[in-house]
Amino acid sequence: MTKRRSALLTALLASLMLSQAPAHANGLDDIIARGTLKVAVPQDFPPFGSVGPDMKPRGLDIDTAKLLAEQLKVKLELTPVNSTNRIPFLTTGKVDLVISSLGKNPEREKVIDFSRAYAPFYLAVFGPQDAPIKGLDDLKGKTISVTRGAIEDIELTAVAPEGVTIKRFEDNNTTIAAYLAKQVDLIASGNVVMVAIAERNPKRIPALKIKLKDSPVYVGVNKNEPALLEKVNQILATAKADGSLEKNAQLWLKQPLPADL
Repeated sequence: MTKRRSALLTALLASLMLSQAPAHANGLDDIIARGTLKVAVPQDFPPFGSVGPDMKPRGLDIDTAKLLAEQLKVKLELTPVNSTNRIPFLTTGKVDLVISSLGKNPEREKVIDFSRAYAPFYLAVFGPQDAPIKGLDDLKGKTISVTRGAIEDIELTAVAPEGVTIKRFEDNNTTIAAYLAKQVDLIASGNVVMVAIAERNPKRIPALKIKLKDSPVYVGVNKNEPALLEKVNQILATAKADGSLEKNAQLWLKQPLPADL
């Protein structure tokens, strides 16, 4: 066999091997083949995610993750995250989805895709019932606790007037603790978190002072995963129609789903 014929045969065999090799599976195919759905969830943000007395994770986000895994007919693997690392865990492939009270904004939409909303949420500045806060100008001279990198941090920073001190903490528990310990005057967070604070300290029940943004929560999906995104949306749409999302909202948020969710 000549060198030329040998080279041609080698190239032909290589071409045949490549043509027969399976195409790279997409995210949905990977999950089904693996038999496990990996989801990033909060562990310090009740009622979306926390650790129960039995030391097991519980909350609305955990139940939403369970719903998706059940419908996909795969096992569920939960990974605790915080506001800062939840999106990096998704984009680096540590998890398949983020279900962690995740709000949508243009900057995040450049990095990941979002499902349809699965629960209501709004962001606001809260404080003691008798705190005379009527508008943004009344925040001057006040100290506000907020979780670093969370969407409420972004929204508050954008509108806070000069003279406001924003104290940023690394996780939600520390943000809440600072308010309860009176280390700050006010707290910027979500409406459902205020219910949790009221349960922990009835003497310092936070009242709504300034609404910052309506921010329903979504499932975070990596870019270029249309099949996975479509499947997640399909499951959530069915769950809304059959009352599963309503049940979760009533159980964890103590409120019904908004009609326009």
